[in-house]
Amino acid sequence: MIHRIVHFALRQRFLVLMVTVLMVIVGGLVFPANARRRLPDLSPPMVELITQWPGHAAEEVERLTTLQLELAMNGTPHLQVMRSISLYGLSDVRLTFEEGGRSLFARQLVFQRLSDATLPQGVIASMSRFSVQRTRLPLC
Repeated sequence: MIHRIVHFALRQRFLVLMVTVLMVIVGGLVFPANARRRLPDLSPPMVELITQWPGHAAEEVERLTTLQLELAMNGTPHLQVMRSISLYGLSDVRLTFEEGGRSLFARQLVFQRLSDATLPQGVIASMSRFSVQRTRLPLC
């Protein structure tokens, strides 16, 4: 059987070459659309709260903003990891939720609990844009 296939391919070189070129062209056109659909999003839902308070030391930012945000977010359903960092005039709290959850649901939970945080006057915590990473691609 294989002997016949090899013999046919050697006799009809032009036909085999044209079929190969056609397969490469079609594969090159179809691959980019399929590659995006086939790769799953492996990152868990994440929400990042960024608070700016210019002109204040890192210790003061941590005590009056970061700690208040952590206390407000403590006990959020499906929260897996909470990490924070306080810098000069900047507070960053990163919340990672359980895998399999929806990032929009996680953002809603954080948004509801954000009103419980007691922040200094003029300080507003904002959610970063990177947390909505799970976008649906068209199935064309």
